[in-house]
Amino acid sequence: MNFTLTTNAFENGGNIPKKYTCDGADVSPALSWSEPPAGTQSLALIADDPDAPVGTWVHWVVYDMPATARTLPEGVSKAGEVPGGGKQGVTDFRRPGYGGPCPPPGKPHRYYFRLYALDAKVGLKPGASRRDVDAAMKGRILASAELMGRYGR
Repeated sequence: MNFTLTTNAFENGGNIPKKYTCDGADVSPALSWSEPPAGTQSLALIADDPDAPVGTWVHWVVYDMPATARTLPEGVSKAGEVPGGGKQGVTDFRRPGYGGPCPPPGKPHRYYFRLYALDAKVGLKPGASRRDVDAAMKGRILASAELMGRYGR
């Protein structure tokens, strides 16, 4: 079974529009995904930039979304709770919620959005770090789906 993650905001491997970056409105893109595998109890999403000069930069951490969820709307609020269920962690911008691409001038960076189907809830309070979410997901991932976009200045 294929578990896929998609957006209408940009093509997989394509350029992320300015609207979703620090040079625009800095709103999260709408995301949707296919049916997760049987046994999925929750979903988690991590968005990061492996090309950042300081090492991988975390742009979004969402966890404990209901297994029945199939979308995240555009412009998810930058609060600890996600409407419809789920929690948001703190990014490397040191705040909860989506922080859009904001690379230094030069070669475009790659931004990966990875969705994980988990056999349990992560169970952390809002505002958890990516490191804590990764640790809580260890051994619990049933499937993952990935989407990548590029942005440069």
